[in-house]
Amino acid sequence: MRRRDSILKNLDWPIVFLYIILVVMGWFNIFASVYDPETAFNIFDISLSSGRQLLFIGGSVILIVVILLLDFRIYESFAPYLYILFMLLLMAVLVFGAKINGARAWFDLGIFRLQPSEFTKLATALLLASYVSNNNVKLTEFKHQLIALFIIFLPVGFIMLQPDLGSSLIFFAFVLPLFREGLPAIYLIVAGAFAIVGVLTLLLSLKIIIIIALIVGIIWVVVTSRSVSNIVITSLLILMSVGFSYGFGYAFENLVPKYQKDRILVIFDSNSVDPLGAGYNLNQSKIAIGSGGFSGKGFLEGTQTKYGYVPEQSTDFIFSTLAEEHGWLGSFVVIALFVVLMIRITAIAERQKFKFARFYGYAVASIIFFHFTINIAMTIGLFPVVGIPLPFFSYGGSSLWSFTIMLFVLLKMDMHRTQVLSR
Repeated sequence: MRRRDSILKNLDWPIVFLYIILVVMGWFNIFASVYDPETAFNIFDISLSSGRQLLFIGGSVILIVVILLLDFRIYESFAPYLYILFMLLLMAVLVFGAKINGARAWFDLGIFRLQPSEFTKLATALLLASYVSNNNVKLTEFKHQLIALFIIFLPVGFIMLQPDLGSSLIFFAFVLPLFREGLPAIYLIVAGAFAIVGVLTLLLSLKIIIIIALIVGIIWVVVTSRSVSNIVITSLLILMSVGFSYGFGYAFENLVPKYQKDRILVIFDSNSVDPLGAGYNLNQSKIAIGSGGFSGKGFLEGTQTKYGYVPEQSTDFIFSTLAEEHGWLGSFVVIALFVVLMIRITAIAERQKFKFARFYGYAVASIIFFHFTINIAMTIGLFPVVGIPLPFFSYGGSSLWSFTIMLFVLLKMDMHRTQVLSR
Protein backbone atom coordinates (compact mmCIF):
# COMPACT_ATOMS: atom_id res chain seq x y z
CA MET A 1 0.00 0.00 0.00
CA ARG A 2 2.83 2.40 0.91
CA ARG A 3 4.59 1.78 -2.45
CA ARG A 4 1.38 2.49 -4.39
CA ASP A 5 0.76 5.67 -2.39
CA SER A 6 4.32 6.79 -3.14
CA ILE A 7 3.79 6.31 -6.88
CA LEU A 8 0.52 8.23 -6.85
CA LYS A 9 2.04 11.03 -4.78
CA ASN A 10 5.18 11.62 -6.84
CA LEU A 11 3.68 11.15 -10.29
CA ASP A 12 3.31 14.36 -12.31
CA TRP A 13 -0.47 14.40 -12.62
CA PRO A 14 -0.78 17.41 -14.97
CA ILE A 15 1.15 15.41 -17.60
CA VAL A 16 -0.99 12.32 -16.93
CA PHE A 17 -4.22 14.29 -17.38
CA LEU A 18 -2.95 15.88 -20.59
CA TYR A 19 -2.00 12.43 -21.87
CA ILE A 20 -5.46 11.01 -21.09
CA ILE A 21 -7.25 13.96 -22.72
CA LEU A 22 -5.19 13.74 -25.93
CA VAL A 23 -5.53 9.95 -26.20
CA VAL A 24 -9.31 10.03 -25.66
CA MET A 25 -9.78 12.92 -28.10
CA GLY A 26 -7.64 11.06 -30.62
CA TRP A 27 -9.75 7.92 -30.16
CA PHE A 28 -12.99 9.80 -30.91
CA ASN A 29 -11.45 11.47 -33.94
CA ILE A 30 -10.21 8.12 -35.25
CA PHE A 31 -13.80 6.86 -35.04
CA ALA A 32 -15.01 9.97 -36.86
CA SER A 33 -12.45 9.41 -39.62
CA VAL A 34 -13.74 5.88 -40.35
CA TYR A 35 -17.40 6.42 -39.52
CA ASP A 36 -19.88 5.27 -42.14
CA PRO A 37 -23.45 6.57 -41.64
CA GLU A 38 -24.88 3.65 -43.65
CA THR A 39 -23.59 0.96 -41.30
CA ALA A 40 -24.38 -0.04 -37.73
CA PHE A 41 -20.76 -0.01 -36.62
CA ASN A 42 -19.96 1.64 -33.29
CA ILE A 43 -16.81 3.04 -31.74
CA PHE A 44 -16.01 -0.25 -29.95
CA ASP A 45 -16.18 -2.42 -33.08
CA ILE A 46 -12.77 -4.06 -33.51
CA SER A 47 -13.33 -4.29 -37.26
CA LEU A 48 -12.86 -0.51 -37.26
CA SER A 49 -9.70 1.43 -36.51
CA SER A 50 -11.39 2.95 -33.45
CA GLY A 51 -12.03 -0.49 -31.92
CA ARG A 52 -8.48 -1.63 -32.56
CA GLN A 53 -7.16 1.68 -31.19
CA LEU A 54 -9.05 0.97 -27.97
CA LEU A 55 -7.10 -2.28 -27.69
CA PHE A 56 -3.88 -0.32 -28.21
CA ILE A 57 -4.98 2.09 -25.48
CA GLY A 58 -5.52 -0.89 -23.17
CA GLY A 59 -2.01 -2.06 -24.04
CA SER A 60 -0.71 1.41 -23.19
CA VAL A 61 -2.24 1.17 -19.71
CA ILE A 62 -0.36 -2.09 -19.13
CA LEU A 63 2.88 -0.50 -20.36
CA ILE A 64 2.38 2.46 -18.01
CA VAL A 65 1.92 0.17 -15.00
CA VAL A 66 5.05 -1.82 -15.90
CA ILE A 67 7.13 1.35 -16.39
CA LEU A 68 6.06 2.81 -13.06
CA LEU A 69 6.82 -0.43 -11.21
CA LEU A 70 10.29 -0.96 -12.72
CA ASP A 71 13.40 0.38 -11.01
CA PHE A 72 14.14 3.81 -12.51
CA ARG A 73 17.86 2.99 -12.82
CA ILE A 74 17.20 0.32 -15.44
CA TYR A 75 16.67 2.83 -18.25
CA GLU A 76 20.24 4.12 -18.15
CA SER A 77 21.81 0.73 -17.39
CA PHE A 78 20.15 -1.01 -20.33
CA ALA A 79 20.34 1.90 -22.80
CA PRO A 80 23.22 0.40 -24.90
CA TYR A 81 21.56 -3.03 -25.10
CA LEU A 82 18.22 -1.52 -26.09
CA TYR A 83 19.92 0.53 -28.81
CA ILE A 84 21.70 -2.54 -30.22
CA LEU A 85 18.44 -4.52 -30.13
CA PHE A 86 16.61 -1.96 -32.24
CA MET A 87 19.50 -1.61 -34.67
CA LEU A 88 19.16 -5.36 -35.24
CA LEU A 89 15.40 -5.02 -35.66
CA LEU A 90 15.88 -2.21 -38.19
CA MET A 91 18.15 -4.53 -40.17
CA ALA A 92 15.76 -7.47 -39.79
CA VAL A 93 12.75 -5.50 -41.03
CA LEU A 94 14.58 -4.83 -44.30
CA VAL A 95 14.58 -8.58 -44.92
CA PHE A 96 11.53 -9.94 -43.12
CA GLY A 97 9.28 -6.88 -42.97
CA ALA A 98 6.02 -6.43 -44.85
CA LYS A 99 6.15 -3.97 -47.74
CA ILE A 100 3.36 -1.41 -47.35
CA ASN A 101 2.98 1.76 -49.45
CA GLY A 102 6.40 1.16 -50.96
CA ALA A 103 8.25 0.90 -47.62
CA ARG A 104 9.45 -2.22 -45.83
CA ALA A 105 9.08 -0.75 -42.35
CA TRP A 106 6.71 -3.08 -40.46
CA PHE A 107 6.70 -6.56 -39.02
CA ASP A 108 3.31 -8.11 -39.80
CA LEU A 109 2.37 -10.01 -36.63
CA GLY A 110 -1.09 -10.95 -37.85
CA ILE A 111 -3.11 -9.19 -35.16
CA PHE A 112 -1.26 -5.92 -35.73
CA ARG A 113 1.85 -4.50 -37.40
CA LEU A 114 4.90 -3.38 -35.42
CA GLN A 115 7.12 -0.55 -36.68
CA PRO A 116 10.63 -0.78 -35.14
CA SER A 117 11.57 2.79 -36.13
CA GLU A 118 8.95 4.18 -33.72
CA PHE A 119 10.60 2.47 -30.74
CA THR A 120 14.11 3.20 -32.01
CA LYS A 121 13.51 6.84 -31.04
CA LEU A 122 13.24 5.74 -27.40
CA ALA A 123 16.41 3.64 -27.62
CA THR A 124 18.32 6.48 -29.30
CA ALA A 125 17.14 9.01 -26.70
CA LEU A 126 18.27 6.77 -23.83
CA LEU A 127 21.69 5.95 -25.31
CA LEU A 128 22.35 9.55 -26.30
CA ALA A 129 21.37 10.70 -22.79
CA SER A 130 23.67 8.07 -21.31
CA TYR A 131 26.58 9.16 -23.51
CA VAL A 132 26.13 12.91 -23.01
CA SER A 133 25.79 12.53 -19.24
CA ASN A 134 29.23 10.91 -19.01
CA ASN A 135 31.52 13.31 -17.14
CA ASN A 136 34.31 12.75 -19.69
CA VAL A 137 32.13 13.79 -22.62
CA LYS A 138 32.30 17.43 -23.66
CA LEU A 139 30.22 18.47 -26.66
CA THR A 140 32.62 21.33 -27.34
CA GLU A 141 35.16 18.71 -28.52
CA PHE A 142 34.88 17.50 -32.11
CA LYS A 143 35.40 13.79 -31.40
CA HIS A 144 32.56 13.76 -28.89
CA GLN A 145 30.34 15.63 -31.34
CA LEU A 146 31.03 12.97 -33.96
CA ILE A 147 30.12 10.12 -31.59
CA ALA A 148 26.88 11.84 -30.58
CA LEU A 149 25.95 12.43 -34.22
CA PHE A 150 26.83 8.82 -35.06
CA ILE A 151 24.40 7.59 -32.38
CA ILE A 152 21.69 9.76 -33.95
CA PHE A 153 22.26 9.05 -37.62
CA LEU A 154 23.09 5.32 -37.59
CA PRO A 155 19.38 4.43 -37.30
CA VAL A 156 18.60 7.10 -39.91
CA GLY A 157 20.70 5.17 -42.43
CA PHE A 158 18.75 1.94 -41.84
CA ILE A 159 15.39 3.74 -41.92
CA MET A 160 16.24 5.42 -45.22
CA LEU A 161 16.85 1.96 -46.70
CA GLN A 162 13.21 1.02 -46.00
CA PRO A 163 12.68 3.79 -47.31
CA ASP A 164 10.80 5.93 -44.77
CA LEU A 165 11.65 9.61 -45.16
CA GLY A 166 9.20 10.76 -42.49
CA SER A 167 10.56 8.59 -39.68
CA SER A 168 14.16 9.44 -40.58
CA LEU A 169 13.44 13.19 -40.37
CA ILE A 170 12.30 12.84 -36.75
CA PHE A 171 15.80 11.84 -35.65
CA PHE A 172 17.00 15.37 -36.39
CA ALA A 173 15.03 16.29 -33.26
CA PHE A 174 17.84 14.81 -31.18
CA VAL A 175 20.19 17.58 -32.30
CA LEU A 176 18.20 20.19 -30.35
CA PRO A 177 18.89 18.75 -26.86
CA LEU A 178 22.60 18.64 -27.73
CA PHE A 179 22.64 22.46 -27.78
CA ARG A 180 21.25 22.48 -24.25
CA GLU A 181 24.27 20.40 -23.20
CA GLY A 182 26.94 22.48 -24.89
CA LEU A 183 26.97 21.78 -28.64
CA PRO A 184 28.21 25.01 -30.32
CA ALA A 185 25.43 27.10 -31.87
CA ILE A 186 27.40 27.40 -35.11
CA TYR A 187 26.06 23.96 -36.10
CA LEU A 188 22.49 25.25 -35.88
CA ILE A 189 23.38 28.37 -37.87
CA VAL A 190 25.11 26.36 -40.60
CA ALA A 191 22.26 23.83 -40.75
CA GLY A 192 19.72 26.64 -41.05
CA ALA A 193 21.75 28.30 -43.81
CA PHE A 194 22.00 25.09 -45.82
CA ALA A 195 18.27 24.47 -45.33
CA ILE A 196 17.56 27.90 -46.83
CA VAL A 197 19.90 27.18 -49.73
CA GLY A 198 18.12 23.85 -50.29
CA VAL A 199 14.70 25.51 -50.47
CA LEU A 200 16.02 28.21 -52.81
CA THR A 201 17.47 25.47 -55.04
CA LEU A 202 13.97 24.09 -55.55
CA LEU A 203 12.61 27.53 -56.46
CA LEU A 204 15.40 29.24 -58.39
CA SER A 205 18.03 28.45 -61.00
CA LEU A 206 21.68 27.95 -60.05
CA LYS A 207 22.66 31.22 -61.74
CA ILE A 208 20.26 33.23 -59.59
CA ILE A 209 21.50 31.46 -56.45
CA ILE A 210 25.10 32.35 -57.35
CA ILE A 211 24.09 36.01 -57.77
CA ILE A 212 22.25 36.00 -54.42
CA ALA A 213 25.22 34.36 -52.68
CA LEU A 214 27.63 36.97 -54.10
CA ILE A 215 25.37 39.87 -53.09
CA VAL A 216 24.92 38.52 -49.54
CA GLY A 217 28.68 37.89 -49.27
CA ILE A 218 29.58 41.41 -50.39
CA ILE A 219 27.09 42.98 -47.98
CA TRP A 220 28.46 40.84 -45.14
CA VAL A 221 32.05 41.91 -45.80
CA VAL A 222 31.11 45.60 -46.07
CA VAL A 223 29.02 45.57 -42.89
CA THR A 224 31.35 43.46 -40.72
CA SER A 225 35.03 43.67 -41.68
CA ARG A 226 37.08 44.08 -44.84
CA SER A 227 40.02 42.18 -43.43
CA VAL A 228 41.71 39.53 -45.54
CA SER A 229 40.65 36.71 -43.22
CA ASN A 230 37.00 37.77 -43.33
CA ILE A 231 37.05 38.02 -47.13
CA VAL A 232 38.64 34.55 -47.43
CA ILE A 233 36.14 32.94 -45.02
CA THR A 234 33.19 34.63 -46.75
CA SER A 235 34.47 33.49 -50.16
CA LEU A 236 34.75 29.91 -48.91
CA LEU A 237 31.19 30.06 -47.53
CA ILE A 238 29.93 31.33 -50.89
CA LEU A 239 31.69 28.46 -52.69
CA MET A 240 30.28 25.95 -50.19
CA SER A 241 26.76 27.34 -50.62
CA VAL A 242 26.95 27.19 -54.40
CA GLY A 243 28.47 23.70 -54.29
CA PHE A 244 25.77 22.52 -51.91
CA SER A 245 23.07 24.00 -54.15
CA TYR A 246 24.48 22.21 -57.20
CA GLY A 247 24.81 18.89 -55.36
CA PHE A 248 21.38 19.18 -53.76
CA GLY A 249 19.76 20.02 -57.09
CA TYR A 250 21.48 17.10 -58.83
CA ALA A 251 20.48 14.65 -56.09
CA PHE A 252 16.89 15.91 -56.10
CA GLU A 253 16.55 15.50 -59.85
CA ASN A 254 18.35 12.18 -60.24
CA LEU A 255 18.18 10.27 -56.95
CA VAL A 256 14.85 11.18 -55.33
CA PRO A 257 11.90 9.00 -56.51
CA LYS A 258 9.32 10.86 -58.59
CA TYR A 259 6.49 10.45 -56.07
CA GLN A 260 8.62 12.06 -53.35
CA LYS A 261 9.66 14.89 -55.67
CA ASP A 262 6.01 15.56 -56.47
CA ARG A 263 5.13 15.67 -52.76
CA ILE A 264 7.78 18.32 -52.23
CA LEU A 265 7.03 20.39 -55.34
CA VAL A 266 3.31 20.51 -54.60
CA ILE A 267 4.12 22.60 -51.51
CA PHE A 268 5.49 25.39 -53.70
CA ASP A 269 3.01 25.08 -56.56
CA SER A 270 -0.11 22.92 -56.23
CA ASN A 271 -0.61 23.11 -60.01
CA SER A 272 2.88 21.82 -60.81
CA VAL A 273 1.91 18.17 -60.26
CA ASP A 274 -1.12 16.01 -60.95
CA PRO A 275 -3.93 17.26 -58.66
CA LEU A 276 -5.37 13.74 -58.65
CA GLY A 277 -1.99 12.23 -57.86
CA ALA A 278 0.60 13.66 -55.47
CA GLY A 279 -1.48 16.77 -54.87
CA TYR A 280 -4.72 14.93 -54.10
CA ASN A 281 -4.15 14.22 -50.40
CA LEU A 282 -3.07 17.76 -49.67
CA ASN A 283 -5.87 19.41 -51.65
CA GLN A 284 -8.57 17.28 -49.98
CA SER A 285 -7.04 17.90 -46.56
CA LYS A 286 -7.06 21.67 -47.10
CA ILE A 287 -10.68 21.53 -48.29
CA ALA A 288 -11.67 19.57 -45.17
CA ILE A 289 -9.83 21.96 -42.83
CA GLY A 290 -11.17 25.07 -44.54
CA SER A 291 -14.76 23.79 -44.59
CA GLY A 292 -14.76 23.44 -40.80
CA GLY A 293 -14.98 27.19 -40.31
CA PHE A 294 -14.92 28.57 -36.78
CA SER A 295 -16.83 25.92 -34.81
CA GLY A 296 -16.91 22.99 -37.25
CA LYS A 297 -19.69 20.89 -38.74
CA GLY A 298 -20.16 18.77 -35.63
CA PHE A 299 -19.02 15.32 -34.49
CA LEU A 300 -19.55 12.72 -37.25
CA GLU A 301 -20.92 15.42 -39.57
CA GLY A 302 -17.81 16.13 -41.65
CA THR A 303 -18.63 15.44 -45.29
CA GLN A 304 -15.02 15.26 -46.46
CA THR A 305 -14.35 12.91 -43.57
CA LYS A 306 -17.26 10.49 -43.55
CA TYR A 307 -17.31 10.10 -47.33
CA GLY A 308 -13.62 9.23 -47.43
CA TYR A 309 -12.29 12.04 -49.61
CA VAL A 310 -9.10 12.41 -47.57
CA PRO A 311 -6.83 9.31 -47.75
CA GLU A 312 -5.02 8.09 -44.62
CA GLN A 313 -7.34 10.24 -42.54
CA SER A 314 -7.12 8.16 -39.37
CA THR A 315 -3.31 8.28 -39.40
CA ASP A 316 -1.31 11.00 -41.16
CA PHE A 317 -4.28 13.33 -41.82
CA ILE A 318 -6.16 12.95 -38.54
CA PHE A 319 -5.86 16.71 -37.97
CA SER A 320 -8.11 17.37 -40.98
CA THR A 321 -10.86 15.33 -39.28
CA LEU A 322 -10.53 17.43 -36.15
CA ALA A 323 -10.54 20.72 -38.09
CA GLU A 324 -13.53 19.83 -40.27
CA GLU A 325 -15.77 18.59 -37.47
CA HIS A 326 -14.67 20.96 -34.68
CA GLY A 327 -13.40 23.91 -36.69
CA TRP A 328 -10.87 26.55 -35.69
CA LEU A 329 -12.06 26.38 -32.09
CA GLY A 330 -11.44 22.63 -31.71
CA SER A 331 -8.12 22.90 -33.54
CA PHE A 332 -7.03 25.71 -31.22
CA VAL A 333 -7.90 23.65 -28.14
CA VAL A 334 -5.89 20.64 -29.33
CA ILE A 335 -2.91 22.77 -30.38
CA ALA A 336 -3.02 24.51 -27.00
CA LEU A 337 -3.05 21.13 -25.23
CA PHE A 338 0.04 20.04 -27.16
CA VAL A 339 1.82 23.31 -26.43
CA VAL A 340 1.06 23.00 -22.71
CA LEU A 341 2.24 19.38 -22.79
CA MET A 342 5.56 20.32 -24.40
CA ILE A 343 6.09 23.23 -22.01
CA ARG A 344 5.38 20.94 -19.07
CA ILE A 345 7.79 18.29 -20.35
CA THR A 346 10.48 20.95 -20.79
CA ALA A 347 9.88 22.17 -17.24
CA ILE A 348 10.18 18.60 -15.95
CA ALA A 349 13.42 18.16 -17.89
CA GLU A 350 14.87 21.37 -16.51
CA ARG A 351 14.17 20.48 -12.88
CA GLN A 352 16.10 17.21 -13.08
CA LYS A 353 19.23 17.14 -10.95
CA PHE A 354 21.04 14.65 -13.18
CA LYS A 355 22.13 15.24 -16.76
CA PHE A 356 20.89 11.85 -17.98
CA ALA A 357 17.27 12.55 -17.00
CA ARG A 358 17.49 16.19 -18.11
CA PHE A 359 18.79 15.35 -21.57
CA TYR A 360 16.25 12.55 -21.97
CA GLY A 361 13.43 14.96 -21.02
CA TYR A 362 14.53 17.48 -23.64
CA ALA A 363 14.77 14.66 -26.20
CA VAL A 364 11.17 13.62 -25.52
CA ALA A 365 9.99 17.24 -25.83
CA SER A 366 11.90 17.63 -29.11
CA ILE A 367 10.49 14.42 -30.61
CA ILE A 368 6.92 15.42 -29.76
CA PHE A 369 7.59 18.93 -31.10
CA PHE A 370 8.87 17.58 -34.44
CA HIS A 371 5.95 15.16 -34.82
CA PHE A 372 3.38 17.78 -33.84
CA THR A 373 4.80 20.55 -36.04
CA ILE A 374 5.49 18.47 -39.13
CA ASN A 375 2.16 16.59 -39.01
CA ILE A 376 0.03 19.74 -38.77
CA ALA A 377 2.20 21.60 -41.30
CA MET A 378 1.82 18.61 -43.61
CA THR A 379 -1.99 18.70 -43.49
CA ILE A 380 -2.21 22.44 -44.27
CA GLY A 381 0.39 22.47 -47.04
CA LEU A 382 3.39 23.97 -45.27
CA PHE A 383 5.46 20.78 -45.35
CA PRO A 384 5.69 17.83 -47.78
CA VAL A 385 3.53 14.79 -47.09
CA VAL A 386 6.05 12.43 -45.49
CA GLY A 387 3.86 10.15 -43.37
CA ILE A 388 4.37 11.38 -39.80
CA PRO A 389 1.65 10.62 -37.21
CA LEU A 390 0.25 13.12 -34.72
CA PRO A 391 1.34 11.97 -31.22
CA PHE A 392 -1.39 10.25 -29.14
CA PHE A 393 -3.94 11.17 -31.85
CA SER A 394 -3.18 9.15 -34.98
CA TYR A 395 -4.26 5.55 -35.32
CA GLY A 396 -1.58 2.93 -34.72
CA GLY A 397 -0.25 0.76 -31.93
CA SER A 398 3.44 1.40 -32.63
CA SER A 399 2.99 5.17 -32.54
CA LEU A 400 0.81 5.23 -29.41
CA TRP A 401 2.95 2.74 -27.51
CA SER A 402 6.26 4.40 -28.38
CA PHE A 403 5.04 7.84 -27.27
CA THR A 404 3.46 6.36 -24.16
CA ILE A 405 6.69 4.61 -23.19
CA MET A 406 8.84 7.68 -23.86
CA LEU A 407 6.56 9.94 -21.83
CA PHE A 408 6.12 7.68 -18.81
CA VAL A 409 9.79 6.70 -18.66
CA LEU A 410 10.42 10.43 -18.19
CA LEU A 411 7.73 10.60 -15.48
CA LYS A 412 9.32 7.62 -13.75
CA MET A 413 12.69 9.37 -13.74
CA ASP A 414 11.05 12.55 -12.48
CA MET A 415 9.55 10.67 -9.54
CA HIS A 416 13.10 9.89 -8.37
CA ARG A 417 14.81 13.13 -9.43
CA THR A 418 16.39 13.62 -5.99
CA GLN A 419 17.98 10.16 -6.01
CA VAL A 420 21.24 9.09 -7.60
CA LEU A 421 21.07 7.35 -10.95
CA SER A 422 23.15 4.31 -11.88
CA ARG A 423 26.33 6.33 -12.48
